[in-house]
Amino acid sequence: MLAIRLRRTGSKKRPFFRVIVTDSRTARDSSFVEVLGSYNPRTNPETLKINRERLEHWVKTGAVPSDTVRTLVDRMPPAPVEAAAEPSAEAKADSSAS
Repeated sequence: MLAIRLRRTGSKKRPFFRVIVTDSRTARDSSFVEVLGSYNPRTNPETLKINRERLEHWVKTGAVPSDTVRTLVDRMPPAPVEAAAEPSAEAKADSSAS
């Protein structure tokens, strides 16, 4: 079974984590399938960078996020939604001026 969990990469007393997809039976810092992002608890506020597309892909595939990863993702602000469907007011003005 695949798991989405944290892998510690920081030095002593300076934790830094990578969010990875790995087999649930492997050790915390051993081999992995893919790196999805990173988590730095030492910054103020904490920094979490995750590729949401890949996260959703692995969850749909059957990977189970750990409790910590699930909590961190839930605390993340939602991804910005692009308004590409409707052109901006400036684009409308430029097209009508021509």
